[in-house]
Amino acid sequence: MPDCEFTPYGWPEPGPRYLAPTPFLDFEQPEVERFTRLAVEGAGTPREQAARLFLAVRDLVRYAPFTMRMTPECFRASTVVRERGAFCIPKAVLLAAGARLLGIPAALGLSDVVNHFSTPKMQQMMGGREVFMHHGWAALHIEGRWVKAVPAFNRELCALMRVPPTDFDGTHDAILQQYKEDGSVHMEYLRDHGVWSDLPYLRIDSDWSGYYPPVLWGGRRSRIDVEGL
Repeated sequence: MPDCEFTPYGWPEPGPRYLAPTPFLDFEQPEVERFTRLAVEGAGTPREQAARLFLAVRDLVRYAPFTMRMTPECFRASTVVRERGAFCIPKAVLLAAGARLLGIPAALGLSDVVNHFSTPKMQQMMGGREVFMHHGWAALHIEGRWVKAVPAFNRELCALMRVPPTDFDGTHDAILQQYKEDGSVHMEYLRDHGVWSDLPYLRIDSDWSGYYPPVLWGGRRSRIDVEGL
């Protein structure tokens, strides 16, 4: 498992480890490359490419939290492209993987959040927890600085929830909106855990197993599933 690389002193240097393929950011897989190339067709600068890629991940992969499975395969970028439905962490993985394919350094971040408009079904699956542990986002290094991007909620879902969709211009942070269209509170960010050069799968698995009920991801998986990660 990679060490946490974000510290109170600032962001990491965007070195080679933030451009390389990994077991989760598997952009060398043909389906990830095809998705990425089509998404950025016609875009020129890295900033424009990042913005186009963000929109593709946001809207062409529906937000589908009930597809959650606590297996490494569920979190891989190639799986997200094939299934076209995922929750926040795998969608952030796909965004980071595509960015690296384009030569844009990318990392993965985790935060704890409160979603005030979670459905009763989701609340039940979460065991009544109000705080979503390990909400996932991508960090992209564009024009000399790191910016956060959360491609979780697709446009159709945002319309249903009456929340403005999160837009990303490649320059400013794009995190989920705090307020709904009527001004009521929608999302609160409580704490950032840091950023990693690859998904810290074992940490997520360990933390979730003591926090959420197993039904959230369809039960426990065999230890053999994570050998070598």
